[in-house]
Amino acid sequence: MTQEAFATAMAGFGPVPGRVAVAVSGGPHSLALALLTRQWAQENGVALVALVAEHGLRRESAEEATGVATMLAGQGITTRVIPLGLAGGASLQARARAARLKALLAACRELRAPWLLLGHHRMDQAETLLLRASHGQGRGQGQSGLAGMAASRPMAEALLLRPLLGSTPAALEAICAAAALAPVRDPSNRNPAFARNRARLGLNDPGGEGPAVAALSTAATAFATRRARMEAALLQRLGAAVMLLPCGAARIDAAALGRDAVAVALLGRLLRALGGAEHAPAEADIARLLAAGQGTLGGVWWREDGWLLREPALLSPPIAAEAGALWDGRFHLAEAWPGCMLGALGPGHPQAPPQHPPWPAALRAGLPALWRDGNLLAAPHLGWGSPVPSLSFRPQGGPIGTVFAGFAHLGHSPSANTTYLI
Repeated sequence: MTQEAFATAMAGFGPVPGRVAVAVSGGPHSLALALLTRQWAQENGVALVALVAEHGLRRESAEEATGVATMLAGQGITTRVIPLGLAGGASLQARARAARLKALLAACRELRAPWLLLGHHRMDQAETLLLRASHGQGRGQGQSGLAGMAASRPMAEALLLRPLLGSTPAALEAICAAAALAPVRDPSNRNPAFARNRARLGLNDPGGEGPAVAALSTAATAFATRRARMEAALLQRLGAAVMLLPCGAARIDAAALGRDAVAVALLGRLLRALGGAEHAPAEADIARLLAAGQGTLGGVWWREDGWLLREPALLSPPIAAEAGALWDGRFHLAEAWPGCMLGALGPGHPQAPPQHPPWPAALRAGLPALWRDGNLLAAPHLGWGSPVPSLSFRPQGGPIGTVFAGFAHLGHSPSANTTYLI
């Protein structure tokens, strides 16, 4: 990985923002990424900040994080250490990854850094392909799961970028050696109790330069090309068949949706988003719902009139309206409302005004609302009460689509600057 090759990879991500963040664990790969990004940022007039997530799972982790920050400062890189305070227990690696990403994205939002660079490389891609293949092609994602990690992935807070996916670990180690940096070596990365470590040990190619890793990387690239074609088809079908509402509901034109593989995939994404789930239901179950044209699945109700709604009986109970709260797996509150609760509006509330055009009663009842001492304070999607600009539809499964204008056949024309995250 030369500086020129890195610049070429970065050029593929689009217009350069004024500030970017890079996630640095202190390992050789993220350190190499920080060094490459530093020079790229200098050449492009971009402010760079390194984010070091300190998980707290080992006695020496706080000291290591401070050492990494000092090391980066010596390279002229501004650094922020983010303590996570994780507890031990089951599913430790998965919980640590989720907590780390959440903290990194929150920092990006605070710093107004729309790009977050991650140090995943060729070996990580090979391991991901092996793991997803051994677990049924990626948790119901079908062949798209075998595409591995995407070079870019949009999140609500920032765009996740992986410019090193074509780089070998050996090449990244060489960058650190040339800069005379001593990376942190986490012993848990060698523990065979974790599935990813077993995959790495099975490949027996620490430098990532052997034929097995090359073959897996090539396969992931081929599946990624297929996934990109499917994504384009999904977006086109979304625009033709679906009306999305920022209140967490949709209307479907069943005839325009169709019943092919694209329809199954799109319906699965809608079910995941509107149901507040991390993953879509199984493809076989989605296909059966599509054939029926109505029914319930994944916490979502597909009605005969085309409405796709959150199943009323499965709505989550109210939660404290704290900063970062996520109600029902779908509605995110960026700023705290002290003394308030965030929960469902409920059926037939006398203070809530009528909706024009009218929405189904089940949809209105499931809308998010702010409450204080049992009194309704705001129903933002009905335009009632106090404005709540910090409340947004942000399903935990992540964003998959953007706006499509011109749903004339459904009587809806969203504004061109609206973004729907599904």
